[in-house]
Amino acid sequence: MLHRWLVIRLEAPLMAFGGVLIDQVGPIRDFPSTSMLTGLIANAIGWHWSDRTAHQELQDRLIFAARRDREGTILTDSQNVQLRKTDKAWTTHGRPEGRQGASYASPHRRFRDYHADSSLRVVLRLDRADQDPTLSVVAAALDHPQRPLFLGRKPCIPSSPLLANDPERWVEGENAYLALRSVGAPRTRCRALWPVGQGPENGDDVDRIVEISDLRNWRTGVHAGSRRVVEGHMAAEVGK
Repeated sequence: MLHRWLVIRLEAPLMAFGGVLIDQVGPIRDFPSTSMLTGLIANAIGWHWSDRTAHQELQDRLIFAARRDREGTILTDSQNVQLRKTDKAWTTHGRPEGRQGASYASPHRRFRDYHADSSLRVVLRLDRADQDPTLSVVAAALDHPQRPLFLGRKPCIPSSPLLANDPERWVEGENAYLALRSVGAPRTRCRALWPVGQGPENGDDVDRIVEISDLRNWRTGVHAGSRRVVEGHMAAEVGK
């Protein structure tokens, strides 16, 4: 059975697909997580973080594959700041927002990794296609987002529109792997990721099958849950 997939382009001077945080070190993954894409779409639609059920249902429906068309490099940012109770910052709502908690007598230090000058393609669809939001609603929201979009962390602003013009933003495929292969790519084989059951699980294109923790329990507000994915390589179909 053929499914309709939305093609998203992820490009920015800096991107951060966050991994499991360890103390003050913020590592990154090579591919976007399910929770990140859920948050990206929800932000574009205009949901509030308190719309927990809507976020959870969207994440549960999301099926995607991703491919690194340009690897780029990894940049590590050393961040040092001294925080006080009275510190405030501007938000996307146009008003300053304060913080709660103790002041730090010494600077707070942390390290955050970023992907620099990378380019990825993502194909995604939603299970239960007739349920709101539909894939067409998602596409319209990414075209005209209700709030500024960022790719992982707030400083990571996209350098180009996330969607191409019609009809290049849509592809059809039986599974995520075949849909992603139908999207034009560089001549060289690129690293890719797709869910178990959504493409080959052995053969020349498959490197390994791993279990990753990239889900969020939106009702409790913590990251919890894992899924099995295939890490491998792919090139575009001939003529693409």
